[in-house]
Amino acid sequence: MQRKPPASPFEAQRKAAQRAALNALRRARRSADKAGVSLSEWEGEFLDSVSERVKTHGRAFGDPEKGAPGQALSSMQGRKLKEIAAKAKGEEPKRRWGKKRD
Repeated sequence: MQRKPPASPFEAQRKAAQRAALNALRRARRSADKAGVSLSEWEGEFLDSVSERVKTHGRAFGDPEKGAPGQALSSMQGRKLKEIAAKAKGEEPKRRWGKKRD
């Protein structure tokens, strides 16, 4: 059975970004469950809603200025996903502003 090639390289890149985002969301949820880390209600709802929007629409944000073309997550959604994944690994959150604590 031969598969039909994607319409364009842009389409292939968009599909790859969509698969990568869904895998990252699943990985963050799975690692939190495996580590026994309880996610807050907001974090659980965030993972569910973002994965649902990526599955339905191909990306999780409506405003094209909030993310790069062809990407499935906006820059802030990507940052929050990284924070949730770090929390699941047991790492302390990184400080965004100001000096280091001594």
